Amino acid sequence: MNERKTKAGILSGILTYTLWGFIPLFFKLLSDVLPMEILSQRIIWASVFMLIAVVLSKKWQSFVRIITDLFRHPKKLLMMLLVSLLISTNWFTFIWAINNNHILQTSLGYYINPIISILLGVIFLKEKLARAQVIAVVLAFIGVMVMTLSLGAFPYISLTLALSFGFYGLLKKKMDYAVIEGLAVETLFVTPFALIAWFYFINSDQSFVTNHATLGMWALVVSSGIVTAVPLLLFAFTARNIPLSMMGFMQYIGPTISLLLGVLVYHEAFTVTHAISFSLIWLGLIVFSVATFKMYRVTKL
Repeated sequence: MNERKTKAGILSGILTYTLWGFIPLFFKLLSDVLPMEILSQRIIWASVFMLIAVVLSKKWQSFVRIITDLFRHPKKLLMMLLVSLLISTNWFTFIWAINNNHILQTSLGYYINPIISILLGVIFLKEKLARAQVIAVVLAFIGVMVMTLSLGAFPYISLTLALSFGFYGLLKKKMDYAVIEGLAVETLFVTPFALIAWFYFINSDQSFVTNHATLGMWALVVSSGIVTAVPLLLFAFTARNIPLSMMGFMQYIGPTISLLLGVLVYHEAFTVTHAISFSLIWLGLIVFSVATFKMYRVTKL
C-alpha cells in the first residue's frame, strides 16, 4: 500500500470519526421532526450534494460508467443495493436513538463496531493481526462486554448500529469504486424510496413542511445532506487507503466524543461501570496503536 496514501487515509479517518462524534449535536436540533422524515430528507439532500460534487469534479463519465457496470453485473447491483440498505438502516437507528435520548446506546454501538470491523477484516479480507493486536482486541471486547452487561437489557440499538456499519464498511472496501462517484450512486439508489416516504408525510400532514416550517428548520434539513455526505466521502477515502483492522480501532474516536456529549451536555447517567469499560477500551486502543506503529516501522526498514 502506498505510504503517502496510507498517511492521508489515517488523517482522513481521524477527521471522519471526529465529525461523526459531534453529529448528535446536529440531530438534536431536529428533534421536532419525525426520525423517518429526517432519514428521507438526509438521503434526498445527500444525493443532491453528491450529484453536484460529481459535476464540479468533472467525474460525470465515471459516474455513468459505474451505473452501467452495476446493471451489467447483477451481483454488483445487488451488493450496491445492500450497501444502500445497510447505511439507511444505520442512519434511521442513529436518528431515532438520538431523538429519544439514547446517546450512550449509540456510543456503545460504535464502540462495538470496531471489533466487528476487525473480525470482518480477518475473516473476509484475510488481514493478519500480531499478538499485541489480538490482546488489544480482547481488552476492547472485555470493555464492551462490561458496558453491555451494565445496561441490564439486550442492546438492540447498539448491535443494529454496529452490525449495519461494520458490514457497510466491508462491502465498501470490497466494491472499491471511486470515492465521489461511488457515494453518489449509493445515495441515488435509495433516493426514490426517500421521495416516496417524504410525499407520504406531506400528504398525511405529518411533515415539518405542513407544520409551518421556519427558514431555520429548512436550513437544518437541507444541510443534513452535507452533514451526511462529507464524513461519508472521507470514510470512503479512508476505507480505500488503510487496512480495515486499523480503521476499526480509529472508530473509537467517534463514540468517545458522543459518550462525553451524552454525559456532559445531555446529562445521561455515567456510572463506575461505564468508567471501567471506557478505560479497558482505551487501553486496547493504546496497545493496538503501539503495535501497529512498530509493525509499520519494521516494514519501512
